[in-house]
Formats: sequence, structure tokens, C-alpha cells
Amino acid sequence: MEGKDKSSVLNVTSEIGKLKTVLLHRPGAEVENLTPELLERLLFDDIPYLKVAREEHDFFADTLRNNGVEVLYLEKLAAEALENKEVKTRFISQFIDEATVESEDLKAALTNYFYDFSNQDMVDKMMAGVRKEELAKYQRNSLYDQVNDFYPFLCDPMPNLYFTRDPFATIGNGITLNHMRTETRNRETIFAKYIFENHPRFKDANVPLWFNRNETTSLEGGDELILSKEVLAIGISQRTDSASIEKVCKKLFNMNSDFKTVLAFHIPTSRAFMHLDTVFTMVDYDKFTIHPEIEGPLTVYEITRDDSKPNGLNVKKQSIILEDILEKHLGRKVTLIRCGGGDRVHAAREQWSDGSNTLAIAPGEVVVYSRNHVTNKLLESYGIKLYVIPSSELSRGRGGPRCMSMPLYRENL
Repeated sequence: MEGKDKSSVLNVTSEIGKLKTVLLHRPGAEVENLTPELLERLLFDDIPYLKVAREEHDFFADTLRNNGVEVLYLEKLAAEALENKEVKTRFISQFIDEATVESEDLKAALTNYFYDFSNQDMVDKMMAGVRKEELAKYQRNSLYDQVNDFYPFLCDPMPNLYFTRDPFATIGNGITLNHMRTETRNRETIFAKYIFENHPRFKDANVPLWFNRNETTSLEGGDELILSKEVLAIGISQRTDSASIEKVCKKLFNMNSDFKTVLAFHIPTSRAFMHLDTVFTMVDYDKFTIHPEIEGPLTVYEITRDDSKPNGLNVKKQSIILEDILEKHLGRKVTLIRCGGGDRVHAAREQWSDGSNTLAIAPGEVVVYSRNHVTNKLLESYGIKLYVIPSSELSRGRGGPRCMSMPLYRENL
């Protein structure tokens, strides 16, 4: 592809460099397997209407393509990564284990069930979830099967998959393959694991792992923001542990990455502040859209390499306003654009529908949800070019354009 370095399959050294390749997941049948009783378990606040959600997502994908972005789909890459029969067998076994299927008879029945599908149909079915009636011939004889007979699914649906930002994150030429906070979402990372280990596009690229899914502490991609080629920001949040950030720092500093500083932002633990990128995204060299409550003073930990320390890290705690910490590390004056214009009512409403969660496709050019009209008008007044996408159904999952995308390749600034 024009403008890309053929020697590397991954390259993300900023939040705003021209986007060349992105990973998406088109919402599938998993969304239609949401029920009111399962919303809390599956981390949703509402049930999107799949037909319209797909139309909105297709508009999003076409917006990216029309601006020169190569769009890849998680479900397609996952299916293509399973061409080797041994890999497919291992994948099915691991998937069933991580779906917490305890009955050995049921494991065998599910294994046979999945093998009857083509690779693509199998991946789609795994993502959608397996209802009990789909294994109608299976005899529930074990104690486990009979005690759990009330539950409608043999394998839970995975409706959060269209938020591809979280299961892994591209940092430089490597990734964090994340261990996510909840069992519901941690299963999502299995697809990325097999893609990077087995897909022809990635398997021989020796992609560095800055974090691995077998860790016991949690890390999610929505908390990882790349401020510059040398500075990474990670949120200590509802979904990301401080211990995970230390693990990432050690890998980055010891594996010869170009990153010199990691800023750990301690943000409030709440649904509204779920990830760092729900309250704070970069839209231009010197401009950020933010939730007003993130301005500070914040507790920020500045982490650098220090081989004289027992753990090899120097951690400096600061109480500082957001503007000052950004200006210090970017070396320029910055402008903070408040979600909802700082108005208490507008900010609360548009924060709920991810007004601070934008996806930059180039410096000063961002994708936004149509429903956040107050914030969108404000962004335009600051000279930001907007690509507005419909969002009535996609937004019900509580994630914006950044949440729905995982950049794999950006041009360097």
C-alpha cells in the first residue's frame, strides 16, 4: 500500500497520524442474543437493533475506505488464521475451555458441532453464542448439565466485539495482547492471539508483545493512548490495573522500543469513566476533546527507565492539571475542547454517547457520532474537519468511533 513501510505490518506512533489500516468487527448475531436479563452479565446498558447497527457500521467502514483506509475485519482474519487443521483443533479446544464449559460430554458435543462448520461460519457462530436448542440431540445426563439447564446458552454471545479497541492495542510496531477485566470480554482476546500467531499476514512478522493475555492483572485498549512516538498514556481505571502498566513499561523499555515515558493517569472508577479514551482523545497536534471532569488536578505517574532501581523503573507521582502535563510532554501549547462545551447538561448527555471518544484519521480530521451535535459544532469551531456517522444504535453499546476501531498502521508524523 502506498505510504506504508513494507517491512512492518504494524506501525502506530501517534493518535493522529494518517490512518492507513484499521481493524473492525461488523456487528453480528451476537447482538441479537442480548436479552434484558443478560445485559449486566454481558456489559450492555441497552439492546441495539442489529439491522440498523450494521447499516451504521457499514457507513463507518465506508467513511474510512473513502479516505484511503484499508479496512480489515476481525471475523475474517480469525477464520483465515485457522486453515491449518492442528491450529483449528487447538483453537476450538481453547475456545470451549474459555467459555467455561465444565461437562466433558458437552465439550465433546460442542467440538463436533463446531467442526461441522466452515471456518468462517464457525467463527461467526462462536462470536454469536450457542443456544441450547442448537445441540438438540445432546443428552444432558451429567449433574453439571442438569443443574445449569435453566440457562439459555451453552456458550455466551460476545456482543462487545464490535469495540475492537480493547482486546489488543497496537503500540509502535508491537501489541499489548490484553487480559481484560471481565470473563465476558477476556474471551475476545483469543481471536487476536490466533490471528497474530497464525495468520499469513502476521505470523512471520515477529510482532513484539508488550503484554500477554496470560497475565493475571487486567489491561484494556481503551486505556492506551499514544501521545507521541516517545510518550504513551495509560489509564489506571475501572478496567486497567496499575500492575499491568508496570509490566508494559518494563517490556517497552527493555525491548528497545522508541518509547521513553509512560504517563499513568489515575481516573475515576465509574461506568462513565470506564476507559481513558471515554474522557480524553487527541484530535490534532495540539487539540484534545475531553470530559470537563478530567481536567484535574489529576494524579499522574510519570514512568521512565531507571536501571538503578530494583524494578528498573523510576515512578514520579504528580498532582497536575491535564493541560500542564500534556504541554510538558508534547512541547507545545495545547487546547482542551470540552465535551458538550462544558455545559453541565450537554456534557453529561454527550459524554454518555461518547462525545469525547473520537477517531482521528489524520491530524485535525476525526470521525464522530452524529448525535453529539453540541460537541461536534464546537470541534468545527476549532477548525477540526469532521466525518459524521449515524449512531442511534451503535452508541447503545457505550462506545464511540475510537472504541470501534483498532488502527494497525498509521503514517508517522
